[in-house]
Amino acid sequence: SGAGKTSLLDMVAGLLRPDRGRICVSGTVLFDSAARIDLPPEQRACGYVFQDGRLFPHRRVRDNLLYGWKLAPAERRWLEPDAAIAFLGIGHLLERMPRSLSGGEAQRVAIGRALLSGPRFLLMDEPLASLDAARRDEIMRLIERMRDEFGIPILYVSHDRAELDRLAAAVIPVG
Repeated sequence: SGAGKTSLLDMVAGLLRPDRGRICVSGTVLFDSAARIDLPPEQRACGYVFQDGRLFPHRRVRDNLLYGWKLAPAERRWLEPDAAIAFLGIGHLLERMPRSLSGGEAQRVAIGRALLSGPRFLLMDEPLASLDAARRDEIMRLIERMRDEFGIPILYVSHDRAELDRLAAAVIPVG
């Protein structure tokens, strides 16, 4: 819609620099123009789930999942790969290539990759927008379980008010 929701997520992730202001997540200052603080993306420890999954097309599901886990400092890892695979129900997909996955399968893998990066918080940019109704409900239940079982803060962007009402503790209209 051009309101800047994705740009807002990119600023929180450190991919876009705001002109001024302050970005703080769970007590950690990520950006503060007055204090001249601007943590680089790799120090923000956020997991980012895009609308289209953005899996590495040349890597099998297993390698997509392990990518972030291998890069995350050991002290930041709070979820083991086997636990994430079981939680997401994707064990049967591990040897497949991304092009062979359905939309819902690809989103579950993308969520797993984000979780295994050891994030302190998640950014989700319309993760259900490209899915059919059945897959949308499946992934919605998964996000609810993540919220409830892992207690990880999630900044979730959606045009669907029913999604937001179901998932969010607070809604901030943009645009």
